[in-house]
Amino acid sequence: MEAQSPKAVVLFSGGLDSTTCLAIAKIEGYDPYALSFHYHQRHRVEIEAARRVASVLGVREHLILELPLRQIGGSALTADLPVPRDVALEEMQCRIPSTYVPARNTIFLAYALAWAEVLGAADIFIGVNALDYSGYPDCRPEYIEAFQHMANLATRESVEGRLRFHIHTPLIRLTKGQIIQRGLELGVDYGMTHSCYDPDADGLACGHCDSCLLRKKGFAEAGIPDPTRYGPSA
Repeated sequence: MEAQSPKAVVLFSGGLDSTTCLAIAKIEGYDPYALSFHYHQRHRVEIEAARRVASVLGVREHLILELPLRQIGGSALTADLPVPRDVALEEMQCRIPSTYVPARNTIFLAYALAWAEVLGAADIFIGVNALDYSGYPDCRPEYIEAFQHMANLATRESVEGRLRFHIHTPLIRLTKGQIIQRGLELGVDYGMTHSCYDPDADGLACGHCDSCLLRKKGFAEAGIPDPTRYGPSA
């Protein structure tokens, strides 16, 4: 009888990092279950990208949950606050920007943990990065380590000894250029992905937010033409 591949829950936004993370989970032999959130962010473009990419890459199941984080607000992505534009790359890691969504990765990982426990999946993948990122505190290695420790204290499957949860962060020590190179090695078409925090009405990337600037930097470092569809002001 052929052995079954281990199940893994992959937090998945349809962006550059999470798409690479999904491709890595697949090449490492996991049977991926993609988990996306419409958390009432500024737009639905990334949800459309997540559906598109998950369909092309292939997942066992793609679950999209509604989270009304706009009711909490506190972020330029979930409230009527301006998205920072044209911030110098060296400044991004020196402050926590207004696009930080309060406790977002904690919320996302909690849902991923719950689904993983139901599925009997010991593995969760998240595409956080601590090199080329916007200074978010919930992207750091010490945060991931702390959440993993908590997960193994807080769940029936772990307490009763059936599962030992592991949070995989395969991108955490890579630059954006290295992430793109890794994805290209795995056949990822980055033209399908979406990263922009503030796209226009047609879904075109602004080219000026932190996410767009980091994405541009990554393609330049990788020596690869940027396939992103930018708006006229980019």
